[in-house]
Amino acid sequence: MMVERTGVAKSTYLRLEKGDPTVALGVYAMALFALGFGEVLGGLADVHGDEVGLSLEAERLPKRVRVPKTSLPS
Repeated sequence: MMVERTGVAKSTYLRLEKGDPTVALGVYAMALFALGFGEVLGGLADVHGDEVGLSLEAERLPKRVRVPKTSLPS
């Protein structure tokens, strides 16, 4: 039944069950969706929940932005 729902070959699904690291990540994603864990998988990929990544990105932002001087009309 899971082979039909995921749309992969039986041999691929059996490798997935064994934890074979050569199985594509997309196959794991399809299996999670078929089992009803699609929202959980989507939450893992949500950048807003990555506190470490957000803090690292904030550190990379410039500390001070200088506005270029423009000449005033005479």
